[in-house]
Amino acid sequence: MPQAPAARYNPTSPRTRSRQAPPGRRAAPAAADQGATLRTHADAPWITATPGTLCHAMTLRACQAAGFTPRIRHQVDEFATVLALVAAGQGVAVVPQLGITGHADRAVVLTRLLMERRTKVAFRSGAGAHPAVAAFAAALRAAVPPELA
Repeated sequence: MPQAPAARYNPTSPRTRSRQAPPGRRAAPAAADQGATLRTHADAPWITATPGTLCHAMTLRACQAAGFTPRIRHQVDEFATVLALVAAGQGVAVVPQLGITGHADRAVVLTRLLMERRTKVAFRSGAGAHPAVAAFAAALRAAVPPELA
């Protein structure tokens, strides 16, 4: 199979509208430019999550909003594997910001997209003070990079 024309990796940016990019990364394109950014990869093979997952649905919606349906080559639910496939030239992908934590492969170009999703913790009434519930909620908040909080 031929390789993708360029290794690209487009992380979504939950809960942020900032146009400032972290060092070594590109700033988020304006909403109108975002469709153009995605359309530059319309003919590339795509790496998505498996059908039925939120990541898969968000990728399809973003591409369809940009005017195309992605040609899916690989379906992977583990972000490190997605990054490895992108670095190997196997396609382009849209993944959450948290999926790139600690990623430093120079073969992958990161482009922030203006996409949002919220993660909520649900628990039984009165259980919020339970040590396990409180620890889980604290760990989840700690995992969100400060620029996304």
